[in-house]
Amino acid sequence: MENFVPLFRREFLGYFRSPVAYVFIVIFLLASVGCTFFLGGLFESDQASLDPFFNYLPWLFLVFVPAVGMRLWAEERRSGTIEILFTLPVTMTEAVLSKFLAGWAFLAVALFLTFPLWLTVNYLGNPDNGVIFAGYVGSLLMAGAYLSVSCFTSSLSKNQVISFVLGVVICFVLVLLGWGVFTDLMASIFPAWLIDVVADAGFITHFQSISRGLLDSRDIIYFISAITVGLALNTMTLNARKAS
Repeated sequence: MENFVPLFRREFLGYFRSPVAYVFIVIFLLASVGCTFFLGGLFESDQASLDPFFNYLPWLFLVFVPAVGMRLWAEERRSGTIEILFTLPVTMTEAVLSKFLAGWAFLAVALFLTFPLWLTVNYLGNPDNGVIFAGYVGSLLMAGAYLSVSCFTSSLSKNQVISFVLGVVICFVLVLLGWGVFTDLMASIFPAWLIDVVADAGFITHFQSISRGLLDSRDIIYFISAITVGLALNTMTLNARKAS
């Protein structure tokens, strides 16, 4: 893994060499504030809590994370630099992990910049900061799961728009599986045990558990497993292209 650090540094700093990254962060922060204060009704709830922010975060990630991940491999394929990468003394694991972790670190920066929301609820009252911390941990894990899916879809096509749409669709399905409205609808058709299995496969079920302050090992293992599967599919796709 000796090539990992320079690859990671190149990918991570590459985000900030483009104005697109700053536009992304600004729009994400504005959307977060809008969802928290206007759609989530933080002031109307009379509670010093970031629940409105965390409730809308899976839906915000549905658009923003595939937008970050769509270029990771699609751009390499479009420009032809992926062929050069295949000839370098870099393992596929190093290449995949460096791109993924650089994107994940960028998303972590975007999440960190929402700290004024945390300052606001602490100014307004006395929130349970342990629960808020757990919510941010869950948010970062969920962002990684979204991004691993987006890395995989980005490796399937050289067209970034196609990669973005595929990433949104797959992530939407994974969000929908754990969404209460969807599971309630299914409950009138399918047996309870099947509903539980379907709900456990969704992002929201595990994220909501963590955001309530319960850092359950099962939820953490779920997200780590989702990340691992996404990166494994990403690696398999690239290895198949390299061999062809």
